[in-house]
Amino acid sequence: MHALKLHTLTLAEQLADLAVEALIDEADLSPKPALVDRRGNGAHNDLHLGLMHASALSLWPAFKEMAEAAIALGEIGLPLREALGRIGREGEQSMLATTQGVNTHRGAIWALGLLVAAAALAPESRNANALALRAARLALLNDRHAPQALSHGAQVARRYGARGAREEAQLGFPSVLQRGLPQLKKSRAHPHGEQNARLDALLAIMTRLADTCVLYRAGTEGLQAMQQGAQAVLDAGGSASLAGRRRLNELDQQLLALNASPGGAADLLAACLFIDRIESCDGAF
Repeated sequence: MHALKLHTLTLAEQLADLAVEALIDEADLSPKPALVDRRGNGAHNDLHLGLMHASALSLWPAFKEMAEAAIALGEIGLPLREALGRIGREGEQSMLATTQGVNTHRGAIWALGLLVAAAALAPESRNANALALRAARLALLNDRHAPQALSHGAQVARRYGARGAREEAQLGFPSVLQRGLPQLKKSRAHPHGEQNARLDALLAIMTRLADTCVLYRAGTEGLQAMQQGAQAVLDAGGSASLAGRRRLNELDQQLLALNASPGGAADLLAACLFIDRIESCDGAF
């Protein structure tokens, strides 16, 4: 009888796994206000949980290739930035083919792609701040081959003077490092479960983020409702408390009425979960 031969994952494969897991964990997290989760499709009529899973899985080859490019080139510079841009656009086309044209994870490709490459450049460095700084240095480089047409998020960011996904990355993911991750760790210190800690992290991101998805759908009224409502949940004791759950349900209903889905915050929660996994990895990749 031959012994079972197990495939040892490469660094690039491990990082792609972590990125896809972060996307699936974000999608599964429930109850998220006005977002796709295990309860339903939130404020979206073209999305559902199965589609979010399929989209996340379709991006695995792109994340793997981004990590491989970082390993091969070995340094932050224009060649790597442009390689990431090309791979990201190819990954987006694979995503759209899987979802039949529905934009499920465009923002996440940008955020997680940068973080995957940043992790691959220095796998021995697990510090969140150092990881985000490497990603920011990549984001600040100009991809000469990027299409000139502005995405909805970029158009809204320009109209409202909001910080879009590009600027969030260029600044080193402050919504993650200053709000999401600290709240995740703070909530974990109480014995209320991982799901509640992740919900609190999402809400902490929402309290300050100028979410361009919300602005596109519901303008400043929607943004104000999101930020104030998320803060009210945390002030009431967070998602693990009865009062917090009541506020969370109120926020959900308010955002649904406004058709305001905080997709930008969801992408940053996935980034938060990815960074958290990198920090907590034991031993070498």
